[in-house]
Amino acid sequence: TSKVNPCCYYPCQNRGICVRYGLDRYECDCTRTGFYGENCTIPEFWSRVFQLLKPSPNAVHYILTNFDWLWDIINRTFLRDWLMHKVLTVRANLIPSPPTYNSKYDYLNWEAYSNITYYTRLLPPVPQDCPKPLGTKGKMKLPDPKLLVEKFMLRRNFRPDPQGTNLMFAFFAQHFTHQFFRTHNRVGLGFTKGLAHGVDAGHIYGDTLDRQLDLRLHKDGKLKYQVVNGEIYPPTVLDAPVKMSYPPSVPPEQQLAIGQEVYGLLPGLSMYATLWLREHNRVCDILKQEHPTWGDEQLFQTSRLIIIGKDFLKSCGFFFSLGTFSGHNIHPVVRKVAEGVIIESRELRLQPFNEYRKRFNLKPYTSFSEFTGEEEMAKVLEKLYGHIDALEFYPALLLEKTRPGAIFGESMVEMGAPFSLKGLMGNPICSPEYWKPSTFGGKTGFDIVNSATLKKLVCLNTKWCPYVSFHTPPSDYKQQRTSHGEL
Repeated sequence: TSKVNPCCYYPCQNRGICVRYGLDRYECDCTRTGFYGENCTIPEFWSRVFQLLKPSPNAVHYILTNFDWLWDIINRTFLRDWLMHKVLTVRANLIPSPPTYNSKYDYLNWEAYSNITYYTRLLPPVPQDCPKPLGTKGKMKLPDPKLLVEKFMLRRNFRPDPQGTNLMFAFFAQHFTHQFFRTHNRVGLGFTKGLAHGVDAGHIYGDTLDRQLDLRLHKDGKLKYQVVNGEIYPPTVLDAPVKMSYPPSVPPEQQLAIGQEVYGLLPGLSMYATLWLREHNRVCDILKQEHPTWGDEQLFQTSRLIIIGKDFLKSCGFFFSLGTFSGHNIHPVVRKVAEGVIIESRELRLQPFNEYRKRFNLKPYTSFSEFTGEEEMAKVLEKLYGHIDALEFYPALLLEKTRPGAIFGESMVEMGAPFSLKGLMGNPICSPEYWKPSTFGGKTGFDIVNSATLKKLVCLNTKWCPYVSFHTPPSDYKQQRTSHGEL
């Protein structure tokens, strides 16, 4: 019998890196992990102290999202800045910088670092010569994606969010994330068109210079627009000749020209595109009054920085509330999307769910019943996968038992938040060189950024000021909501 690649057993713990020698030997590189030993399992002194004192992720989450009276006190003291610095940096540091792996390489190299057309990956792909799809455990064949979606993911009935979030929240999240989640399917799996890899407002201004120039009015820093019934809307592709993804039946005179080519397909995305267009042009008018000597280019570029700052600040909270899609909560209309994600994750050879949990310092699950919190689903999953260490990453994120008062599990936040923080904190807007009034045209522009709210975005750019919130109105929501500490 052929010898099994020892790295298929995932022997190296605590972020140790498995290096294969020959056919059946390996070595764990434990450098700077805080652990030593053959498999990086023996803690150094300070690692042992940290393990003894560190509270569980669920305890930390509960403390951070409750006790409003305590945080009101802390926010009035010097502890606020120190504590925020600790919380944010500890989470952000879970993500390596510079990036490590991508979908082509399972080892560190210059190409994996410098080729920004790839999405980065936290863990290397499953070795290609493993005896089973996810290593050495589980079944020889993974479950049919259609079966997984049908049995576990499709929505059976409406499940309101315990925190009362609404479609304004869902569309804002979708609108925001599509500036960097831009998979380049025509090139291949693991590739992205969002080369900035972060918050650059490319979904408003276009992801290339040519697209940006076509969308600009080239006067007073403004973007092109059309006026319909006395209100401003994005121009049509006849006035701004950019490529948009509309059904063939939609004539050019009815196709809106927007920074992101797919935003015309959904009303919620078109709504936010219209609001940000109006806000950009409103900011241009304010800056022109403040700086009458500025030309079109400086007005545009400074207004763009203000819009990035506003979009950035408004987004900081919702990244801790990922989980609109969970078990039995995917609408049948998008079932093909869920099936496609499962298929692509297999082609990209994502490591098992438990390996990702260990990477984020979370305890790996030891059984399906512990993972789901109930027996019926656990039995079916065990029959399909064979072993908890062979459970796939994407289905596991959606099927994990939920935290109290939420519709998502521990892993969704503990894995999602560090990535979000790393991306947001790595943005130049957050650097000391940028984060000052002069960057935004002076005190007025800086105040616009710092005072950004969803209500202002809507009410300053519409003829009337409706109820504006990421939550349903209290009178329409009968169940008592918990405090949305993650927003």
